[in-house]
Amino acid sequence: VKYNGLVFLSGQIALDPKTMEIVEGCFEKQAYRVLNNIKAVLSANGGTMNDCLKLSVYLNDINDFPILNRILGEYFVSGDYPTRTVVGNVKLPKNSLLKIDVIAIDNSK
Repeated sequence: VKYNGLVFLSGQIALDPKTMEIVEGCFEKQAYRVLNNIKAVLSANGGTMNDCLKLSVYLNDINDFPILNRILGEYFVSGDYPTRTVVGNVKLPKNSLLKIDVIAIDNSK
């Protein structure tokens, strides 16, 4: 959804865009899939990961938080992380290990 110069991206889970099935495997593998999906959607809108203003992150297991932080460092290399809210120990759709909502700058103009 686009509104007033912003893009609101709802819950991205670890779906393989070719099969629309959850990527099998560990948290790390699913985290990369979620972030690559977000990157692809933002790119299709003319944006990049640097346009992210806020991430709402839902983790099946809060103990995966350090792994997520390390992986996020690969996507936000400037060190300018978007603001984040992280909630742990939640049941997610399709037994995904994480879900991320995004608010980003709309670059489609």
